[in-house]
Amino acid sequence: MKYLSLLTLVPLVGALTVAFVPRAKPELAKRLALIWSIVVLAVGVAAWVAYQPNGPRMQLQESYTWIPAWGAKFSFAVDGIALVMIALIALLVPLVILASWHDAEKSKRSVPAYFALLLALEGTMIGTFTSADVLLFYLFFEVMLVPMYFIIGSFGTDVPAKQRQYAAVKFFLYSLVGGLLMLAAVIGMWVYGGHTFDWQTLTNVEFTTTVQRWLFLGFFVAFAIKAPFFPFHTWLPDAGGAAPAGAAALLVGVMDKVGTFGILRYCLPLFPEASRWFAPWAIGLSLIGIIYAALVAIGQKDLKRLVSYTSIAHFGFIGVGIFAFTYQAGSGAVLYMVNHGLATGLLFLVVGMFVARRGSTLVTDFGGAGKLLPLLAGVFFVAGMASLALPGLAPFVSEFLVLIGTFTVNKTVAVIATVGIILAAAYVLWMIQRTTQGNTNPVLHDLAPMKRDLSLREGIVVAPLIVLLIVLGFYPKPVLDVINPAVEYTLSDVVTPERADPAPATSTVEAGK
Repeated sequence: MKYLSLLTLVPLVGALTVAFVPRAKPELAKRLALIWSIVVLAVGVAAWVAYQPNGPRMQLQESYTWIPAWGAKFSFAVDGIALVMIALIALLVPLVILASWHDAEKSKRSVPAYFALLLALEGTMIGTFTSADVLLFYLFFEVMLVPMYFIIGSFGTDVPAKQRQYAAVKFFLYSLVGGLLMLAAVIGMWVYGGHTFDWQTLTNVEFTTTVQRWLFLGFFVAFAIKAPFFPFHTWLPDAGGAAPAGAAALLVGVMDKVGTFGILRYCLPLFPEASRWFAPWAIGLSLIGIIYAALVAIGQKDLKRLVSYTSIAHFGFIGVGIFAFTYQAGSGAVLYMVNHGLATGLLFLVVGMFVARRGSTLVTDFGGAGKLLPLLAGVFFVAGMASLALPGLAPFVSEFLVLIGTFTVNKTVAVIATVGIILAAAYVLWMIQRTTQGNTNPVLHDLAPMKRDLSLREGIVVAPLIVLLIVLGFYPKPVLDVINPAVEYTLSDVVTPERADPAPATSTVEAGK
């Protein structure tokens, strides 16, 4: 079965189907979008079952002729890192569609267009993770900007139109600049790599030191903007604050992971010497991001911007884990990508539920809301605890692996990163206390929506995420079994003997050779 081409094409076909639904039939558009997203989830589950964790590095491979003169093909393949991210997308999109059931009506724009854009975003995001051709990856990397640009600019209702349009343009321009730098690197790699875009062929090319460093820089800056790492982060709070809550959950929970995935898939295996040379700088930027974003988050008064800044801090942990070049830290970084998507996705969705009831994103406009909405406040508490990596919830496992794997090679970096955990407790507890605890804001008693607690539809949205956060907090083995061999392969060309820690799985690299 052609799992990967189906995963990429089904949501794109679904987007076209929903886009042609008459504007006068919004309920039909919603139901069709949900059905298409569930089909993608089913194919994703089948792909997960077909994948062999201890099998070859790249699996479920497909390849079709595209541009023979350039050596470009429609090539698809996944390793364990890509597979877990595809699974995260396939899970989140149906939940986002359910959570966004009434979002488009608020914008007074076309409901079919909104849900078609969500499906188009799903297809292009999956395409970035399934591509085994560098030019094809670049194509998806750029095209996925388009649906998110229109979602932010046209369907966000929590900020004034002028601010929303500013955020959309800023998001697009930042990403476009990064994409242009990557395009230059892609062309350079084609020239020096034997006129091919095939990823597996390029992994065997020996680039000179100078070429490696320039190509690494082109890819890394593009991925650092996408992630985003400090100081390329400034677009995210604006975009996250302006986008509808469901779209923001996809933006921060999945779309940004294309940046960290790109570093793992392209920078490390293709340019190992340059990766080692740039590693201290990348770790330095990651540490600054952890501390800076956490401090800024503490001072935020807007809930959606606060959550966006927390994500910048979390991406700092992922960056440290990647560039520590130990198997434990690397596995922790990839697991963090998954767990952050679950926790922050849940947090954004719950914030959206609060905002829909109050009609405001300001923390000061809530206060004591937990007395009126106890179930929703309870879910908000769980999401907040997951965000600060409370033991027993999934993000704790990934954060612990990153820190312990980093500590074995650089104690100073691990200690500085640990400060971010203390700051995370400060901004999360402050957010929860000011929003749901304390004296009830008298205005809330006069708002009819504030008397409606968690609905059945909203319960269906949050329940799978809460269950996964708890289950993976106590038993992450099923996901780690898929991640570990892929991380071992990825780091095999970068890790020097003196930095190597015990591999997280039995000698997968040797077994696959």
